[in-house]
Amino acid sequence: MSDTSSTGPLAGQVALVTGSSRGIGAATAKALAAKGAHVVITGRRVKDLEGVEDAIHEAGGTATIAPMDLTDGESVGRLAQAIAERWEKLDLLVICAAQLPVLTPVTQIEPKSFNEALTLNVLATQALIAGFDPLLKRSEAGKIIGLTSSVGAEPRPFWGAYGATKAAFENLLLSHGKEVERISEIRIAIIDPGATRTAMRARAYPGEDPQTVKPPEAVADRIAELAEDGFANLHRERVETSS
Repeated sequence: MSDTSSTGPLAGQVALVTGSSRGIGAATAKALAAKGAHVVITGRRVKDLEGVEDAIHEAGGTATIAPMDLTDGESVGRLAQAIAERWEKLDLLVICAAQLPVLTPVTQIEPKSFNEALTLNVLATQALIAGFDPLLKRSEAGKIIGLTSSVGAEPRPFWGAYGATKAAFENLLLSHGKEVERISEIRIAIIDPGATRTAMRARAYPGEDPQTVKPPEAVADRIAELAEDGFANLHRERVETSS
């Protein structure tokens, strides 16, 4: 099953979800597919992607896996070309993929870890925007939804490296939104998922009981609602749904 013949409010639409092998990305891919979108799921873990794809198909949805490393700039271009050849457009780009560098004082930030986070969280975001802009403009109402963190706007001790990447991430998305709002139907939204039960949060808060924070599905359902209902350009919100 690899076409856009599903039924539902998003039937006929093509969505690309980065970081969709697990966590919020995987849940978002499933939620969008449940609404009828054909979802292209990307990530580095092939087995995990296959598991997400199988779950989508078993639920009656359609999906295509595209294993890739977003830190390889050329891989983004290749994926954009493949989607252009197969579907000729992209209706929704959801940027979930992100890397959390080591939590440490700014004076002790590890260059290698910081550089990897900058590459995935910032440089790959610019590559995605550039690579998929032509396809999003071919959609009747192209949308980009980027997942951020509160530390991007509200600095926190020891979170400087990650916060800096998310501040840059937000700036790129909002700048792009302002650049295209008068010349296309593309709309940009930035979503702060808040405390969510993910592997990244478990690394950041190793002593936390994961059952005390909401599941990824709560965030995914809100993203799917936005995809269906639409939103004003430069929309921002925090998902506060409890578990």
